Amino acid sequence: MEHVNQIPRPGELDRIRAGLAHWPVTIVFGPRQIGKTTLVRDFATSPDHYFDLHQPVDRVRLEESQFRILDGLDGVVVMDEAQEMPALFQKLRALADRRDRQTRFILTGSTSPRIFHGASESLTGRVRLHSLGGFSLSEVGPGDWNRLWIRGGFPAAYCRELEAVSMEIRQNYIAQVLTRDLPALTELRLTSEQTYRFFRLLAHYHGQYWNHARVAALLGVNNRTIQRYVELFKGIYLVRELPPYFHNAAKRLRRAPKLYLRDTGLLHALLNIRTEAQLTCTPHIGASWEGFGIEQIACLFQIREEEMFTWSVQSGAEVDLVLPRPGGLIGFEFKSGDAPRRTRSMTAAIQALQLRKLYMVYPGEKDYAIDDVVQAVGIRNLHRLPDLGGDSPASRLLHPENQAGPEI
Repeated sequence: MEHVNQIPRPGELDRIRAGLAHWPVTIVFGPRQIGKTTLVRDFATSPDHYFDLHQPVDRVRLEESQFRILDGLDGVVVMDEAQEMPALFQKLRALADRRDRQTRFILTGSTSPRIFHGASESLTGRVRLHSLGGFSLSEVGPGDWNRLWIRGGFPAAYCRELEAVSMEIRQNYIAQVLTRDLPALTELRLTSEQTYRFFRLLAHYHGQYWNHARVAALLGVNNRTIQRYVELFKGIYLVRELPPYFHNAAKRLRRAPKLYLRDTGLLHALLNIRTEAQLTCTPHIGASWEGFGIEQIACLFQIREEEMFTWSVQSGAEVDLVLPRPGGLIGFEFKSGDAPRRTRSMTAAIQALQLRKLYMVYPGEKDYAIDDVVQAVGIRNLHRLPDLGGDSPASRLLHPENQAGPEI
């Protein structure tokens, strides 16, 4: 059996260090088992500076002292799964405002509905948010993109030697989410069968335009329940929503968002797709490739969720991903074939949106320009794209004082 977190993540470590230099509190958030603890634990100045709030003994340490144990700690304090103790945030506000100490706090969180409600009220202007996803192409190496696409970026699933073990890990993770995580986050209740069907429907709608009412009718529940469950899956960082990009062109725009499972390994587990050969024979290959490419761009270039859009009009023209950048709009199309070409849809989108650049991301090895605007990019070269004009890893590391990350 391989060690599941053996792949180093120097870029993530550097960004956390940059944030610690400028912010008293850093919250590292992402789905369970994505590697948050492994990433941040060694930042703790000593074993006494580390608290695992899933463990009763560490919660008791804090509760019995009414958090006063934190008063005497200098250096870096790490607090894992901080959403387990919402009362912690008010105390951290006072500690963050001290002038006589330079203590830094790193918190991790797996569920945004609770952790960020407390943080936004208590730590405004004092906290940096650091989003942690699965492994990226820059971490596993661009030559291993096939494995990353099929298995996804969860460390335990990616690193196992046997494909069957990787699939079992992903299936167990899905079961844990449905039976433990979701029931703890909402008073709304789908039956266990409905919840599993809903997650399967998310997989089948991956990369498609989402319609709450249609899914509600399929499950026999009301729209509000479906909307709430979508928000919950977004809140535990398993689903990404791309809203439509609105502009002033006089065309009939599609107003529905697109939904994606963030991790293609979980997508394939839900669809019972075990190998790339099997995936190529299914109708899901295009949507799977699209979601994989979107997540890699978000990760490689540190694109914030609120900066990512999709675009489509009723006549059929569309762009999978639209990024507003300082120099103009950049579009991305994701093509699972070997030789992508410019289409009428692309031409219409370029004209309607006045795209500065349109990249077609495909599984090949070569990059080539189709014209002045459209360029084909092989997935293994995605990390070599020029800076997209904003919050890329390169610019963030060169200028951490300006690019330390979003605050709340």
